[in-house]
Parts: sequence; structure tokens; C-alpha cells
Amino acid sequence: MFLKRFKEKSNQKYINNVLNNRDVEIHNDLIESVGVIVKFDEFNSYDDLRQVFKHLGITDNKVKFIAYINDEKLIPSTWDTFFYPKCFGWGGNINNNDVNEFINQKFDALISYYKEDNLELNMLTALSKANFKIGLSDKDPRLHDFIINIMPYQVDIFKTELKKYLRVLNKINV
Repeated sequence: MFLKRFKEKSNQKYINNVLNNRDVEIHNDLIESVGVIVKFDEFNSYDDLRQVFKHLGITDNKVKFIAYINDEKLIPSTWDTFFYPKCFGWGGNINNNDVNEFINQKFDALISYYKEDNLELNMLTALSKANFKIGLSDKDPRLHDFIINIMPYQVDIFKTELKKYLRVLNKINV
């Protein structure tokens, strides 16, 4: 318990450092590739989110999902990639190849589709090399370039609002 607290402090310090040194230059390119981070407990309807991106004109092969679960023994077979607390070490060290691959991929947009303030989810969002970061949580506004403050189960509202604002920002042609 005591070491866990130190580990959390170490990782939070690392996240703060990454966010404080973040280059917030956003390119005017259209969104063609999207990374999606989900907290499986909050939202687990993979197909509903796929439909959102189809509606925006983004093809399935340009959308990559990664889901956070609390326990590695509970991995369902319906999602592509998972990560869990044991994937994270001290000082921002990540011990999972899928997670490292996800954060190093240069998506045009990253959707942080979770509401809960969670250290591991926030670390993935902060470390992502995505150009434009969209989130649902306003707990730490430094994590996102754009926030749609809704609950994860409100997919229809998310779809409508996302399309509306991405059109205004000239990020989509639909």
C-alpha cells in the first residue's frame, strides 16, 4: 500500500512534467486517423463508437481502440487491445508493447472516451503523440485540446457534438 502510493506520486509527477512541457501546436489537417482510449467499466460498446467514426467518414482501418480494465484476468475477447495497472512502473515507465505502440502512433485525433479521473488513463492521454486530443473529462484541462463534457453512455450526443465542432474547426469534410 505504501509503495503503491509512492508509485502513484512518481507517475503523477511524470504526467505533470509531460503536460507542462507539451507542445500544443495543432495542425489544420483533416482527421483521417483516430486513436480511442476507453475505460471498459464506464463504456464497453465497441460497435457504438465505431458507428460514430463511420458517421464522420473515417474508415474502420484508420481507427484504433485501446481499453483500460482494472484486472488483467477480466479481459473480454470483444476488444482489440487492453491495458491494466500492472502495465505501469515507476516514473512513467510502461511495460506493455501494445500500449507503447499506441502512444507512439501519430493519430490525427485522440479520443479519451472516459470520465473518471484515472492515473493510467491520463498517462496514456498525456503521452500520446496524437495531434488533436478530445476528451470527456474536464478534471485536468491540460490533457485535452477540446472537451465534450458528457457521460460515456451518451454516444448519440457525443456523435452530434463531435461532428458539429469538428466541422466548425474544419477537421472533417462530412
